[in-house]
Amino acid sequence: MKPLIAVPIGDPAGIGPEIVVKSIANKDVFQAARCVIIGDKKIMDDAIKFTKIPLKINIINKPSEGVFEENVLNLIDLDNVNMDEFKYGEVSGMCGKAAYEYIEKSIELANAGEVDAVSTTPINKESLKAGGINFIGHTEIFGALTGTKDPLTMFEVRGLRVFFLTRHVSLREACDLVTKARIKDYVKRCKDVLNTLGVKEGTMAVAGLNPHSGENGLFGYEEVNEVTPAVEELRSEGYDVVGPIGADSVFHMAMEGRFNCVLSLYHDQGHIATKTLDFHRTIAITGGMPILRTSVDHGTAMDIAGKGIASEISMVEAILIGAKYSPNFTKQSL
Repeated sequence: MKPLIAVPIGDPAGIGPEIVVKSIANKDVFQAARCVIIGDKKIMDDAIKFTKIPLKINIINKPSEGVFEENVLNLIDLDNVNMDEFKYGEVSGMCGKAAYEYIEKSIELANAGEVDAVSTTPINKESLKAGGINFIGHTEIFGALTGTKDPLTMFEVRGLRVFFLTRHVSLREACDLVTKARIKDYVKRCKDVLNTLGVKEGTMAVAGLNPHSGENGLFGYEEVNEVTPAVEELRSEGYDVVGPIGADSVFHMAMEGRFNCVLSLYHDQGHIATKTLDFHRTIAITGGMPILRTSVDHGTAMDIAGKGIASEISMVEAILIGAKYSPNFTKQSL
């Protein structure tokens, strides 16, 4: 059986609904996965009209009721958008609350084992806040609703996998967070995430922080004092990891197959590498949770929402990667 993927439509006022419609009509998606959409029928009817894709909506109450045929969109309808108040491209508390409820239902299905993975569409942080939702994004929502203290983010694009030692902090603070203890903890946890995905072989590389990894202290001491000692201790403990390797070459080396993943030391270091390689196919995987979640790595694009012109490439790729890893996915003990 093809993996069963739950797809919440994201913020109804953004491009989520239309990229979902286009993805369900995609032949690669149909061949790889069975998709269950969580959203609002009125919004999906609208998306079908303005994308001009002739999908038939099949309303279901649970994934097992789905009719998985070409050009059929199986929808769990939460009916939570008032179309009299709705407008595409606008920040709205109603839409923020609705987006949260779609995610919540998807996680409920995954927690219950009714779906194999969740592939998420973009949400809007301002809309969440306006709707009284006290989370800043998907990762925090998934962490809370799965009982995961600190989920890890992994990007994958064309076989290149990148983890992040730090994410949404200033560059100054990110430098301060490059410590031996933190690196050791993250490498071990990243290895655990790869194991849950079925990636058990290969060497992990740790990127350098400074130009040329500091040149033995000429351009900074973070590598000398923190990164190299962390890697040496990890290797002595049996972990297959190397580094630091200069950030100007480590991602290319991983693309060539030298490493099975790279630990980026700060947000933009890894984001630039992956998104320059292929912006639209860079997919986020949230690891360290008892369920598998993949996601597009772009926003709600409010300026073009409702026009039928948004690209579905990232959504297609997110579903395909969810389908790729879900047969191998094993739950971690949290």
